Amino acid sequence: MDKKDYLKTTVEHIDIKKINTVEIVEAMKRMSFTSRDLGRAAEIYDMMLSEKDCAIMLTLAGSTSAGGCMNLYTDLVKNNMVDAIVATGASIVDMDFFEALGFKHYRGTPFVNDRELRERYIDRIYDTYIDEEQLQECDKTIGKIADSLEPRPYSSREFIREMGKWLTKNSKKKDSLVQAAYDNNVPIFCPAFSDSSAGFGLVLHQHNHPDKHVSIDSVKDFYELTKIKMAAPTSGLLMIGGGVPKNFAQDTVVCAEVLGKEVPMHKYAIQITVADVRDGACSSSTLKEASSWGKVDTTYEQMVYAEATSVLPLIASYAYHKGSWRKRKKHEFAKMFGSG
Repeated sequence: MDKKDYLKTTVEHIDIKKINTVEIVEAMKRMSFTSRDLGRAAEIYDMMLSEKDCAIMLTLAGSTSAGGCMNLYTDLVKNNMVDAIVATGASIVDMDFFEALGFKHYRGTPFVNDRELRERYIDRIYDTYIDEEQLQECDKTIGKIADSLEPRPYSSREFIREMGKWLTKNSKKKDSLVQAAYDNNVPIFCPAFSDSSAGFGLVLHQHNHPDKHVSIDSVKDFYELTKIKMAAPTSGLLMIGGGVPKNFAQDTVVCAEVLGKEVPMHKYAIQITVADVRDGACSSSTLKEASSWGKVDTTYEQMVYAEATSVLPLIASYAYHKGSWRKRKKHEFAKMFGSG
């Protein structure tokens, strides 16, 4: 098979606006097992959207953007359903920014000869394919953006804002999460930013500019996100997967205390994960366990043990069609940090 034979059927991203899941989710609330967990999670998310002054943080780990949820996340931003995002670099750069450049993810199969894929410069995410040559163009674009900036340390939020600004003039796809976040003043943090195409691009940038260059300050990320938590009367977490984004968002409560300001624990918390807690996984803790660290309250928390692309569209569509977002205050937390 030629490369074009592998890369011919694109992943189609779900549109939660066109599919109303309210009735099925309401019915699932009266079922058992994961269905009931999903129903309660959807209800808690709607509660976050309904509560006055509740700041909602979305955390993203894993490959749900490549798997068909990319436009879902954009819709959450455009419809004022999240106020800050903490993500892996791959979710933001290798997937979302990548498609904003006009590239695609392709439907494939896990039952394939990976040596053949490598020979054709095709990368695989389970049953999804990416053109490695296009991904390297993404790397280089990040390097070019860095080349255009004043050489100094940046938080990942600052740099991603510059990516969004760049897309306003250069994007091939107008509904990217990075650009929507820029347009709506929703800050995006990637505390492990270099673990992605951004890392390759920034290494190239620093290689070409060894004396004066852009760098990423993850401590500044933590400080800025903690400032958001301190500014919010109450907060809720919608967490897809675990990892660094989950802990980073939860730890803002502890960090605020270290800074001498007592803030309430995250009042609401949802985590969708397939991780198991018995070996110390699940990013080391369930939400109930996180309460012992003073991070998450246990009144409105729900673990949903499922692969996220199978349940997140149901939850997001439910919350969208319930419509509580229509009356929400728009926080625009990015304005806290000026134009930088």
